[in-house]
Amino acid sequence: MSAVSWLNSEAFTAFDQHIMWSDMIGNTIGLAALALGWRRSIWTWPAQLLSGVILVAAYYSANLSGGVGKQLLVIGVAVWGWRQWQRGRQQAQDGSIAVRFATWSERGLLLAGAVVGTLAVGGLFTLYPSLSWSPWADAYIFVGTLVAMVAQARGLVEFWFAWLLVDLVGVPLAFGSGLAFSGLVYVVYFALVLWGAYDWWQRSRTSVKPAMEGAAA
Repeated sequence: MSAVSWLNSEAFTAFDQHIMWSDMIGNTIGLAALALGWRRSIWTWPAQLLSGVILVAAYYSANLSGGVGKQLLVIGVAVWGWRQWQRGRQQAQDGSIAVRFATWSERGLLLAGAVVGTLAVGGLFTLYPSLSWSPWADAYIFVGTLVAMVAQARGLVEFWFAWLLVDLVGVPLAFGSGLAFSGLVYVVYFALVLWGAYDWWQRSRTSVKPAMEGAAA
């Protein structure tokens, strides 16, 4: 049995839900990555990268092209975010990653990118139904994840709110796609997002510099 076949095999069944190894392992690592992000640990990025690699198999098995694309983006953005945080260290008063609220222009760009991106990806999935059985929800999560990770890489508090909006659609889509463990983890994400948003908001008030070195304004 190949590694991919094993990852997409059933780990166990709970409450009539079939849990796959890829779904369980990838999302457990992703949950750890979110917790590391809350702690502003640079290890959040290699954890997100590993989670993305494993979850590609899970979303492929569920015929969610948007999910596969999302995880490929997670891998790419994780590499970029890792580099950004390495360049932006030692800028908060406690020697950790400095965080801040986005400017209104940055918020506008993030929102515009989310809307245009969702329309473009959703339109593509609608034209080619074989790519996804739930084109608009899939596109929303695909683009929302990208927006959240870009905001995280820039040290913006708003990244937590982007994750919250992704969760609102991600939970029902995951359960509907047979990825029960993903749905359960999204529920836990919700609690971590609220906690992380509060912590980053507090940290943003004590950061020395308004932006991380190497990050465009």
